[in-house]
Amino acid sequence: MPMNRRQFLTTTLAGAAGAAAGAALTGQLLAAPDAPAPTNPLDPFQLVPLGRTGIKVSLIGIGTGMKGGMRQSNQTRLGPEKFEALLHYAFDKGIRFFDCADLYGSHRYLAAAFRDKPRDQYVIGSKIWVRPKGIPEAERPDADVCVDRFRKELNTDYIDLVLLHCMVDPQWCDQQKRQMDILENLKAKGVIRAHGVSCHSLAALKAAAESPWVDSVHARINPFGDSMDITDPEKKISDPQIVAGVLKQIHDAGKGVIGMKLVGEGRYRNDPAKRDQAIRFVLGLKSVDMMIVGFEKGEEIDDFAARTQTALVNRKA
Repeated sequence: MPMNRRQFLTTTLAGAAGAAAGAALTGQLLAAPDAPAPTNPLDPFQLVPLGRTGIKVSLIGIGTGMKGGMRQSNQTRLGPEKFEALLHYAFDKGIRFFDCADLYGSHRYLAAAFRDKPRDQYVIGSKIWVRPKGIPEAERPDADVCVDRFRKELNTDYIDLVLLHCMVDPQWCDQQKRQMDILENLKAKGVIRAHGVSCHSLAALKAAAESPWVDSVHARINPFGDSMDITDPEKKISDPQIVAGVLKQIHDAGKGVIGMKLVGEGRYRNDPAKRDQAIRFVLGLKSVDMMIVGFEKGEEIDDFAARTQTALVNRKA
């Protein structure tokens, strides 16, 4: 049908608008690989907020201190080639949180593995050892000295999360006040993004729940009470529900909660049923932001991720 001038202009403008919209959509699609992907709630490597720290971490992280001490661990004992390959594998799969510590001696391995990775593409956690023994030196320098060394070992300008490692005393907040103030100052300067504590007793965990200084907590949690904080000193056993109650308090206060010892410090490595139960239990608490496991092989990452995805699917159903 013949068109008058008004119809012609209307049709032309509509076509131009459609073409522009199509070009914009095409541009979005082309940009997608570099743009942040929407969070998939069923993705075992989805990025999640770590409390109110402003840091986003993968739901699954890798620990580097299995059987760690004196700046060694099962991971460092793999040797540089195998350990760095494991870190690459973890990153390629989607892990974005890498848990280090002075105690483990894992800083230099992470630096070597990720020397070509953009620094904002992964999150580093590390820990300061203030207790006797554990590391070769008898001296325990202040936190700023430790963090400066850590940054050099990690080849980074900043560290995302720095913890006081393995607190057990209920009075740790008073005992470590100087180090806490130093870490607070480093956070204000942007040298670290957040600070917190790794707890190895129920009393220390309760103190962390009460402390406004704590941004994030590493806590031992699984449904079997293995390698966890003792809740009954007479029987020397742990009730996971009691620990979970403290974790809820910490989470509700806006602090980050990182669950560790999910595989019972390796006890469930050959027990698939217990691994499944542990993952379901921890995800079901809804007070643990992320889970770290001391993977030693790529196959262990794949197995844990598959079981986590199954648990997420079942939880949604």
